[in-house]
Amino acid sequence: MGERPISPTAVYSARPTVRIDQQSYAKVSELLIGMDVTEQEGGLSTLQLRLSNVASDPSGGASFAFEDGAIVTLGKAVAVYAGPGSSPTEIFRGTITGVEAEFREEGPPELLILAEDAAQQARMTRRTKTYDDLSLADLAQTVADRLGLQPVVTGFRDRLGTWVQFNESDLAFLRRVLERYDGDVQVVGNELHVSPRQDVQRGNVELRMYGQLRSVRVLADLAHQTTKVTVAGWDVVQGSRLSAESTGAHRGPGEGVTGAELLSRASIDRTEHIGHLTVRTQDEARAVADSAFDQRARRFVCLEGTAEGNPTIRVGTHVTIAGIGPRFSNTYYVTRASHRFDLEVGYRTQFEAECAYWGGRS
Repeated sequence: MGERPISPTAVYSARPTVRIDQQSYAKVSELLIGMDVTEQEGGLSTLQLRLSNVASDPSGGASFAFEDGAIVTLGKAVAVYAGPGSSPTEIFRGTITGVEAEFREEGPPELLILAEDAAQQARMTRRTKTYDDLSLADLAQTVADRLGLQPVVTGFRDRLGTWVQFNESDLAFLRRVLERYDGDVQVVGNELHVSPRQDVQRGNVELRMYGQLRSVRVLADLAHQTTKVTVAGWDVVQGSRLSAESTGAHRGPGEGVTGAELLSRASIDRTEHIGHLTVRTQDEARAVADSAFDQRARRFVCLEGTAEGNPTIRVGTHVTIAGIGPRFSNTYYVTRASHRFDLEVGYRTQFEAECAYWGGRS
């Protein structure tokens, strides 16, 4: 397939577009000196915008650029778009939660804008609540309603019985339940996306070393790999013991040899037993075993990379890495992405990704 050009033109402006309360301000664009948008698995994206806080006035003098509060103030909505200036892509939408002023001897005063996406509200309020006959789709609907978001749920319609949210925020509770069932949550625009991990694919990107990929560091590590995961519990309704084991269900993108296969080749039998989680049904025991095995298996090969600024590299993107040797060139799942801009380097995307496979079977 090969790398796709980020822009149809060879030269383009990659300066981010910022909109505050849905408006673009020339002053913000001209005085923007830095940006950092970071998203991760489990939701809650963050934004840092660095602005020069001094501007010339018509009389030839200079004064503070944003101290009147007309543009930058706490509680305002902010959105950031990245990529070619002619067709930018939204990479963040949220609310300004912090404004920091910095005064230095060797430079002009600067203003740092801090913001979080809509999941910020879900992490602030703790509650204790019992959910009867719960499905994850119902839980996502409940959380989305509280945040004023539109739920977009893939699967997760099965009833999971009774769950207790005990002195937890909505975000912490949603993350805890999703982890048991190998799911992920993200805020995308005005939508709350909840999906099984195997169904998350926010696009495909190919990056080639010394092309759009500027640097990369990759590690294949057997230290935390297992050949099998077991789970045990008790069915209080039937009055019987529960047990389940897993050797993997959804390992994610990529191809090659897995960590479990390499352990088996070395005649190493490494079993992990999940004894600290309560399971009440056979289906729950199986889901917990599969989730625990797959989460370990997918972290067999971990990659950190820096690429040319690309707004399509997001959490859940499948990134095919080429040009780093047959064992490490593979397709990875992005677990963390930071979109950064400054006046020295320009726009770049730093990301972390994982793969369950070491490329090239032998």
